[in-house]
Amino acid sequence: MPTAPTSTASALTIDDLLRPPERSAIMISPDGTRLAYLAMWHQRLNIWVEEIDAGTPPRCVTADGTRSITRYLWADDSRHLLYQQDSGGDENWHVFRVDLDRPGAPAVDLTPFRGATVQALELRQGRPGHATLQMNAESAAEFDLYDLEIATGDLTRLAPSPGRGSTWMVVGDMLLRRSMRADGTWELWQDETLIATFDGDAYPMDVHPFEAAADGSSIWFGSYRGTDHLHPARLDLATGEETMIHHHPHADLDTRSLVFTNLPSPLIRHRRTGELLGVRYHGMRLHTAPLDPHFAEVLEAVSTLCDGDIGALTSDVDQRRWVVSFVHDRDPQTWLYDHRTGCSRLLARSLEHLDVDLLAPVESIEITARDGLRLPAYLTLPGHREPRDLPLVLMPHGGPWARDWWRYDSVVQLWASRGNAVLQPQFRGSAGFGREHMEAGVGEFAGRMHEDLLDAVDWAIAQGFAGPERIGVFGGSYGGYAALVGVAFTPDRFAAAVEYVGVSDLVDYLRSLAEYARDGLVNNWYRYAGDPSDPEQAADLRARSPITRIRDIRSPLMVVQGANDVRVRRENSDRIVAGLREQGNEVEYLVFDDEGHFILNPENVRALYRAADAFFARHLATDPAAASTA
Repeated sequence: MPTAPTSTASALTIDDLLRPPERSAIMISPDGTRLAYLAMWHQRLNIWVEEIDAGTPPRCVTADGTRSITRYLWADDSRHLLYQQDSGGDENWHVFRVDLDRPGAPAVDLTPFRGATVQALELRQGRPGHATLQMNAESAAEFDLYDLEIATGDLTRLAPSPGRGSTWMVVGDMLLRRSMRADGTWELWQDETLIATFDGDAYPMDVHPFEAAADGSSIWFGSYRGTDHLHPARLDLATGEETMIHHHPHADLDTRSLVFTNLPSPLIRHRRTGELLGVRYHGMRLHTAPLDPHFAEVLEAVSTLCDGDIGALTSDVDQRRWVVSFVHDRDPQTWLYDHRTGCSRLLARSLEHLDVDLLAPVESIEITARDGLRLPAYLTLPGHREPRDLPLVLMPHGGPWARDWWRYDSVVQLWASRGNAVLQPQFRGSAGFGREHMEAGVGEFAGRMHEDLLDAVDWAIAQGFAGPERIGVFGGSYGGYAALVGVAFTPDRFAAAVEYVGVSDLVDYLRSLAEYARDGLVNNWYRYAGDPSDPEQAADLRARSPITRIRDIRSPLMVVQGANDVRVRRENSDRIVAGLREQGNEVEYLVFDDEGHFILNPENVRALYRAADAFFARHLATDPAAASTA
């Protein structure tokens, strides 16, 4: 049984917990002379650069005062940086270039096409100074393949769109086409030759990872062949033969970068040659497996720097200097390590402004669902209260083909600091725990996926951690849908709910998604929930939609919406709120005019969690003294 820490009463404030790190996403330049990272400038995350050996102050090299930058990469020349940015959360991602040899010069939009979005931006292996990208500038539903010359900004179309739902891939001198059959099966083609097919059912989001191998004649991808767990495999493009590269007996390849695009690929590659150095697996904790002797030495050395899990790694092209980030539930850190000298230097402690002893440890647990399915989960208990009969905040994750992980989560720590137990079940349908666990979610929206959450709550009550009358639920996106299902389908189980950008109408959600996204729904939403073009399935989707059960909702509800959300339309949140107010229910409604599906700007994030904190303090009877420290 997990035990609670023995620290004294927490004085953590919302501003403390939500404060961005002084520096994050630190990456070393290919020549090993510079560090780039994200830090605040005018209340937004921007890119900063510092010289490692010069001793000069770091400088901010972007000036986005409207929206935080969350993703960037170094160009091969160590002079240019590329980053992607949208407008107000509309998810129309443009590519911008920063030239470090022109201090003070504004970033240049290299894809200034109104209404277009860029996907799959990658440096071009074997062609320094160039990148490839796919963009829908000509047609909203179709993506052409482009070569980008970074220094000049020249865009050259390498190939027109291969058709809706299809994409291009460059492997050496070959241009490969990936397309999807009507039944969801993925196909890989070179010209008119079919090279291989991939079972679409195994990949609800996409075949991942799917990267060109360094030899120019094969690809690396994630496979389930012969095992329940996703592992790296090599596909020979000449023969179509698949070969297992490595496998982990109890964990899947780390696929989080499919959903969280600022996280690294599970394949760790040599920066110059592209050779495979190692792979990341993700069970309840992260595990990095070396496939290269030199990289194995590096891993052994850096593993002594922190007791967290190794996360992102970048090195110079000579693999001398490494920047290593450690994932940790209470003390995430980033280090600079020199493999030639063996010297290391702490670059950042993300929570250096906090007393980490006041933070609650995150425990990995396992719960058994009513049908016997194993449910991994994370449990966080408050450090300043006896863990008996606590209010509990249930936190279903988004996706649903995503997952939680062991880490510092400011929201988890917020609820724990207020005296709540926090439970994060990895319900059926969650990716990362084997194919069987994931596919157990087929057809189970508002069914067994919801029962898994109820079973997790019942487990916490049976263990004595949670009081049955003080159960709250908090979630976003699919997690918001799960929160709405909780109060609409089982109205007696939850004392209060907070949902943000949650799907309330499954039919409208699927019909109103961006045109280019609809062709990819066969293996995920259509398979797991239903296809609204089929009348019978549309009726079932409506029956599983919380918006059809507004009259059943009795618990106090807080709804949060980004006005520019292109996935979950504001109109549906308006309908939920209006319906509840008409019948006299207590409902709070927050709408952020400058946000989309992801609430990102710091002042909005603070406003959201201040309101949610006060809401739960009222309805879950948390410690008023703790809540007043916000």
